[in-house]
Amino acid sequence: MTERFAIYYAPAADAALWLKAQDWLGQEDLQPLTVSARRYGFHATIKAPMVLAEGKDRAGLEMALAEFAGVRGRVALKGLAPRLIEGFLALTTEPQPQAVTDFAASVAVDFEPFRAPLEAAERERRLKAPLSERQIELIDQYGYPYVLEQFQFHMTLTDRLPADRKAEMKARAEDWFAAELADPPALDRLVLFHEAAPGEPFRRLDDFVLRG
Repeated sequence: MTERFAIYYAPAADAALWLKAQDWLGQEDLQPLTVSARRYGFHATIKAPMVLAEGKDRAGLEMALAEFAGVRGRVALKGLAPRLIEGFLALTTEPQPQAVTDFAASVAVDFEPFRAPLEAAERERRLKAPLSERQIELIDQYGYPYVLEQFQFHMTLTDRLPADRKAEMKARAEDWFAAELADPPALDRLVLFHEAAPGEPFRRLDDFVLRG
């Protein structure tokens, strides 16, 4: 079975926002609404889960991440708040700072050599979603449709919600995260996550703090 690696943003493991998000995802009454959110972990996707290309390995990826983080500076996440995106709830920035879009684009491009081409079945699965022509181009170029100018920073809090739960859940998240979002956090690190086999939970491996 094929393992995958993902380059995410996630708060430091001892940060108040990370700890609060773990408590959010751990709420017993929300378990049916957070199945996928819990599997992927609290994060913002910067480079989507990928099988490593031939000749690439975890050690090389980590070395490249360390080098990248050493010359890149942190980016403010202004306006981060719970919002609904296509039926699911996430922490998003609005409007999204151009610096966030540019940073994510640089990761997508710089780490593309580590990504193995999509298998035909995976490409077909992705094409089942309603995508624009530009997003299909991005799948074929980067293996993922929501990169470059199509990127939207979001940290998922729920799976797709029933229509009658959306307003309630948004208000609940606003109250839950109020203290942690009062002082906007910064995108201050890249975090390597790992899926050992298809369908298994993504596990946090290493943090690469931005020091540029």
